[in-house]
Amino acid sequence: MTDKRPLKVTVASRLFTPEVGAASFRLQALVDGLVAQDAEVSVLTTRPPHGSPAFTAPYKLSRWPVLRDAGGNVRGYVQYMSFDLPAFFRLLFSPADVVVSEPPPTTGVMVALSSALRRRPFVYYAADIWTEALSATDVPGIVIRVMRAAEGFALRRAAKVIAISDAVAEKVGEFGVPADRVVVVGNGIDTSVFGPAGESAGTGDPYFVYTGTMSEWQGADIFIRALPAVLAEHPGASIRFFGQGSDEPHLRELAAQTAPGRVHFGGVIPPAEAAQWIRGASGALVSIKPGQGYDFAKPTKIYAAAGCGTPVIFAGTGEGAALVADNGLGEAAKYDVDSVAGAMRRVLDARHNGDDDGSRDARAGWVERHASLANSGQHAAAAVLAVAQSGR
Repeated sequence: MTDKRPLKVTVASRLFTPEVGAASFRLQALVDGLVAQDAEVSVLTTRPPHGSPAFTAPYKLSRWPVLRDAGGNVRGYVQYMSFDLPAFFRLLFSPADVVVSEPPPTTGVMVALSSALRRRPFVYYAADIWTEALSATDVPGIVIRVMRAAEGFALRRAAKVIAISDAVAEKVGEFGVPADRVVVVGNGIDTSVFGPAGESAGTGDPYFVYTGTMSEWQGADIFIRALPAVLAEHPGASIRFFGQGSDEPHLRELAAQTAPGRVHFGGVIPPAEAAQWIRGASGALVSIKPGQGYDFAKPTKIYAAAGCGTPVIFAGTGEGAALVADNGLGEAAKYDVDSVAGAMRRVLDARHNGDDDGSRDARAGWVERHASLANSGQHAAAAVLAVAQSGR
């Protein structure tokens, strides 16, 4: 007899709406896709930071108090475990046909162990390879080896691994995961928020905007170091950072030394407000420091900027640079001061002369066609439900 009850899906993640972040947006799209296909969804997550907007959902949200760092983030091994250890026991008592795990790998390990005990499959949502980013930071080698072992443990035991790009899928394969257990669903942004229509922020002077995480491996300091050369020709220009991350103190110190008064830090802001600042910007800044093992990444902030029509200035090499250059999304610069400063000046000149006006619609149209988060969420949901169905 066929089981006609709705498929039960539990999503385990330390981040979820209304918390701001690419992971939150991506998982929200997945859950929306699951609900649209009549799945019964439960989300095991954390209590959002103090001051977060209210959020109600047509599915079960189980929130747990968690340790956060000074910036309000669940980032750091103690913070991770404050979610992961309770999550293990919460999952043991959570009825589900399939569980979805979001990084970090420590969460993946807890999902894998609890799933083995409950004899049910789980899906690992690989938005990136966690230990590739970790290798680019100043952490002891033993920590990287332990975390890589944890990541491999979770990936190899997943019934299916969802990857956001072919490059991530290739990295997943390096852990020994067979290709037939990896599905590429793409990535993107909410085009209803990050679109060309809507209000624009700004004070009249030209500015560049950087949104999202500021980590060492991203190397956003290249833009601050390039700014003096830009100011020589465009003295009114500035950079505005929105978001947070482990490299923010260094960026603030460098800004005070290099371009006092021309670099501003606005903290974490809601997506709609971020979109306003992006629309009003002359260019959006994205970087990945080359040679750190993370050149395969395609940062979500590329799609957010291009979706608003704003040209992207990408500093680095690899997949992100190719994404920008091959699709007319802006400027792909080498990761050096002269190249980045030149790209920033060209973008300012184009905006001043009105040469970029037509390209803004083209960029937004490309994102609508190729990088809609709703579409990738639907593909991810289909993969999850296929695992749930096969496990019955």
